[in-house]
Amino acid sequence: MHEQPPHPTTPLPSLRLTARQALAAVTDSFTELPHPAPAGPSTATAPPPPDGPLGWHGYDASRERARARTGEEESVLTALATIGGTEAVVLSFEFGFLGGSLGQRTGDRLEAAYTEARERRLPLVSLIATGGSRMQEGMRALSQLQRVARQSALNRAAGLPQIAVLRDPTTGGGWATLGAGADVILALPGAQIGFAGSRVRPPDDDPHAYSAEGQFAAGQVDAVVPADTLRATLRRWLHLLGRAQGPPTEPPRPAPVPAALGTAELPDTGWDAVVRARDAQRPRAEAYLRAYFDDWEEIGGDRCGGRDPGMRCGFGHRDGRTIAFAAQCGTATRPAGFRTATRLIRLADRLGIPVLTLVDTPGAANDTDAERAGAGAAIADTFTALATARVPVTSLLIGEGGSGGALALAAPNRLWATPDSYFSVIAPELAAAILKRTPSETRHTADQLHIRPQDLLNLGIIQAITTPGPGVG
Repeated sequence: MHEQPPHPTTPLPSLRLTARQALAAVTDSFTELPHPAPAGPSTATAPPPPDGPLGWHGYDASRERARARTGEEESVLTALATIGGTEAVVLSFEFGFLGGSLGQRTGDRLEAAYTEARERRLPLVSLIATGGSRMQEGMRALSQLQRVARQSALNRAAGLPQIAVLRDPTTGGGWATLGAGADVILALPGAQIGFAGSRVRPPDDDPHAYSAEGQFAAGQVDAVVPADTLRATLRRWLHLLGRAQGPPTEPPRPAPVPAALGTAELPDTGWDAVVRARDAQRPRAEAYLRAYFDDWEEIGGDRCGGRDPGMRCGFGHRDGRTIAFAAQCGTATRPAGFRTATRLIRLADRLGIPVLTLVDTPGAANDTDAERAGAGAAIADTFTALATARVPVTSLLIGEGGSGGALALAAPNRLWATPDSYFSVIAPELAAAILKRTPSETRHTADQLHIRPQDLLNLGIIQAITTPGPGVG
């Protein structure tokens, strides 16, 4: 993708920058938002109780030391900022202020920032570094997570994107709300990430599971981004999502159908179609994405503990507008792949962005691990996401169309096919086996299944067969 180096006069957003340094590292400029009046039982009608709502001895003194040490009044700064020419509301945590913990006043600031983003219809970016909820405020502090969750849900319903950057550490309720609840989650290398902080997790647990890299491997983080490219990465994400229109009152224009990149000749037989689609030299998803988009960014992982490298999902620019994509890469699609595609489709639908799917799989993975991971439920959810999407979905069959695992990514009544593809209710070899036919009868079985692109057109399964050249508008 097209990267721009960070501004030479600003520090890199390393793990231990202060809140203001982190803001300066990723923004072109920012203006701090006004601090809201304290909410809750202690308002202007009465002074706040000494040592907080619990009367925790020494709490006032701890806050005063934190103020003197950091120069901040609270553990989070909120600002109206510009990143790569796109306006956004940015939250930046100050870990030096009581470990970046969330208390009542932190919640006041966060709620006001989310509200500001909704009123201005701006994306919200969180630069997180927090140890969780503030012990000295007890359940009053923990209840701030409910406030944050509600505000995040309101912004989500308004069709406004939320991007989280996980610094070190991001643990406890900050991870479980601001972090894991974001639409796109980026993490700095080596950052400690997890619901359990280092002092409360089992002593013999694998520390890798609580790292940025471990969370990425588990499908919980979209990308681990080096500090020196974070600014450019945020710019690209905001360029892609920052102008999202929200839930559409009228559907946006559909994504154009990509031009075919392989042969223009149609197969003579069903087995010819199978051989072409399985040819290792046939253009795959990577080639189609490069030919279709000017640039793009990808999400990764299903947020349920899994990743499937055979499913690529994200958002790209084409002819000045953003289009979402979910692309199968020719391998058997695993449950994590279907869940990632479902996540992508629903996010695009919420943001009012049209979707392109590239269909190419021999079928859904059907091994023991796939069944244990909920293959059936994952496929069903993808079918539902496509069936209920309010934005238009354009689908192109670019290779193998293996049964329900391929159909789950095919938009109803908006499917095109390339000449080097096929779609079948079942693989011809498996059909022959079920019918107790000999392997020599597989070719005849392929013809009986009517799986060639021209057969699919005659059956009304596809809209048209694409050819090399300009895409279909």
